[in-house]
Amino acid sequence: MLKHCSWCPYFRTFLSDITHGLFLVTHSGLAMVGLTVAASVMALWAQPHWLQVAEVELFNWLRDRQVLVSWLPENTAERATAVNIQDLPPKQAAVAQWLARKYKVAPEPLAALVAEAYALSKKSKLEPHLILAVMAIESNFHPFVQSQAGAQGLMQVMTGIHAKRYEAYGGKLAAFDPITNMRVGVAVLVDVIKLKGGSLEDGLRFYLGGDAVVEDGGYVAKVLAEQARMDQVAAGVNVPFQ
Repeated sequence: MLKHCSWCPYFRTFLSDITHGLFLVTHSGLAMVGLTVAASVMALWAQPHWLQVAEVELFNWLRDRQVLVSWLPENTAERATAVNIQDLPPKQAAVAQWLARKYKVAPEPLAALVAEAYALSKKSKLEPHLILAVMAIESNFHPFVQSQAGAQGLMQVMTGIHAKRYEAYGGKLAAFDPITNMRVGVAVLVDVIKLKGGSLEDGLRFYLGGDAVVEDGGYVAKVLAEQARMDQVAAGVNVPFQ
């Protein structure tokens, strides 16, 4: 029956054309892949830092899609209280660098705290360098410090007294998150200044120890002096650390 098939030659020709076309497409595609790979290798050889950037992007892509999570380490950079100091405006960067050197703290965490102080300043109407000065005198920028009285964190907030303020942030353990401690500490300071009729000095004294404080041991003077030094640093003055 196939001997008398009038359409078989046409069918064979059609199959031959399809096969030839697929070969050409595949061959061209593989050639393009090869050229792309070769060009990529040459580019990475010429610019080695591109390889590091590509690796970071690949790891982030895999993490975002939870691919191979069993061997990829968790990306903790996003939750770290740290930013590149070069990303700050010049005045903020100068203050962060000065504080980092004076208090022997890494500049990246200090940069994050400085940026947050400036953000909180807009909401609280407190000067950003005042906020930073309180932290400097209270904790030397160490977020896990605890006093004998139970004051905790960067701004030495009395966690037991202000536990409700931490509820919105997940509870009392949030006192050891630097940014949360700053926000709660600033809120407390704003309230006590209002309580004292708007007097900054009286508010700082109350912040130190409540109405029980008669003599502050120079606390208010230290805070205001440190604020003044940061004002000078931001203005471009070469301020000594001591």
